[in-house]
Amino acid sequence: MRVRDAVFTQFREVARQQDRPLSELGDSLPLADSGLDSLCLAIIVARLEDTLGVDPFATSDDIPTTIGDFVALYERALA
Repeated sequence: MRVRDAVFTQFREVARQQDRPLSELGDSLPLADSGLDSLCLAIIVARLEDTLGVDPFATSDDIPTTIGDFVALYERALA
């Protein structure tokens, strides 16, 4: 499974399950403008750890500000 697909899938699923509006996902979309709050992002990170087997936040000080940054963080962790 491609990292981008896994990330986008989790964003959509969590938005639906938490009944949150979700902005159009794209690399330049700021996370703060996605429509999701910090709890939603924490759920996404936990689910991606289960799906992808990594938690890049445990080994990196990088703080993603856009969806593209978020995806890249996971891609680097899996490289």
